[in-house]
Amino acid sequence: MDIRQVQERAHPGANGDDGWEWDEARRTCLRLAYRYARNPSEAEDIAQDALLRAWRRRSTLREAGSRKQWLAAIVRNEAFRQFARNRPDPVDTLEVQHGADDERVLATVERADLHAAISRLDERDRQLVRLRYDEDLTQTAIAHRLGIPEGTVKVRLHRVRAKLRRAIGSL
Repeated sequence: MDIRQVQERAHPGANGDDGWEWDEARRTCLRLAYRYARNPSEAEDIAQDALLRAWRRRSTLREAGSRKQWLAAIVRNEAFRQFARNRPDPVDTLEVQHGADDERVLATVERADLHAAISRLDERDRQLVRLRYDEDLTQTAIAHRLGIPEGTVKVRLHRVRAKLRRAIGSL
């Protein structure tokens, strides 16, 4: 038994003897789909869906002479169905996912740069940073703890922040 006999038993009338020239129908669907599509990939999707629908509904064609008009209507309807579907853009999804990873990596790198810059400060400046940001003390509380004027604490913290900005900016 050859392949055509197997196909005929599985799908009667599907072997090409049904009067349809399916290669020509595919070309027609694709040509018509380009009218509605924004890109070749979309046109191919529309044409494929239309050709599949035409093949499934080929028995509903009333007049063999109006095949092209019938295919044109199916392609048009498939294009409308394609645009009616609410599908997310895969590129946007990928950018969102990769963007979140990029932000975490960037934050980790920035934190590492900050710690490296702090480790290069002298002991007095490191102590000021630790009291202000690790222990979350106010400038007044730091001044009381170190026994120095509050204005001195403000000036030193300002200078330490400037040193850190320069150190991180040069990395």
